[in-house]
Amino acid sequence: MGEIVLAAKCTHVPTMLMSEQPGPVEGRRQPAIDGHAEIARRAKALGADTVVICDTHWVINAGFHINANARFKGVFTSNEFPQFIQDLPYDYQGNPELGDAIAAAATDMGAYTLSHHLDSLELEYGTLVPLRFMAREHEMKVVSVAAWCTVHDHQESRIVGAAIRKAVEDSDSKVLLVASGSLSHKIWANRDYAANNGTFTISSEFNRQMDLHVLEMWKAGDHATFLKMLPEYARHCSGEGSMHDTAMLYGALGWDEYDAKCEVVTPYFPSSGTGQTNVIFPVQ
Repeated sequence: MGEIVLAAKCTHVPTMLMSEQPGPVEGRRQPAIDGHAEIARRAKALGADTVVICDTHWVINAGFHINANARFKGVFTSNEFPQFIQDLPYDYQGNPELGDAIAAAATDMGAYTLSHHLDSLELEYGTLVPLRFMAREHEMKVVSVAAWCTVHDHQESRIVGAAIRKAVEDSDSKVLLVASGSLSHKIWANRDYAANNGTFTISSEFNRQMDLHVLEMWKAGDHATFLKMLPEYARHCSGEGSMHDTAMLYGALGWDEYDAKCEVVTPYFPSSGTGQTNVIFPVQ
């Protein structure tokens, strides 16, 4: 019988890659990189063989979709930020059986989901950035779940999360579950970016205060209250991908019955106007 052994909400900001290159960002994202490494170390200690990543950079407009290829190999350049992520090589093994099982379970539970085995379907950087740093500590098979959901609601994504858990428990896989996305996500307006040192600042004090409040709720285990405010938080604070990654995470953990106290492994930091962190959600 398989199990989700660890879960986390993770940043995937491109400046993590730039932090390891000469230039003005060099070294500035080391705490975020260290947070990814710590999550991977703990997953390794718990026997994880697969990472399922709910990726808010994979945009979908109908149904839910899973990239369940047997192998992911290529060179990635971001079409959003080609100046930040370019010619990034990657080579990871997949877990197609688990990806297919998640899609089948989600569809059976009422959230129509397709699983894909296509060499031409590339991974997005919401998956590739965490893998870049986690793989240094522990190599795992990969399943990527689309979580930039444009015409879906959080209750549907909750079903997908529950399906992830069911499929994992019906398998022989031990899984690290990652919700890959920011907290607030109001990127600086282009004309304001340079004037506000945008790479290292938040675009809204309201968003910052809400983000910090949410982190305190998570650390206290007050997830039931957080879920009551999730739709408005995602809307008013421009949650990345409408925070469907977070809804999937909670769906897998038990939704409002989940009450574990979270651990912040990367202190909150602003990036290009957005609010970022790495947080471990202990599995009950």
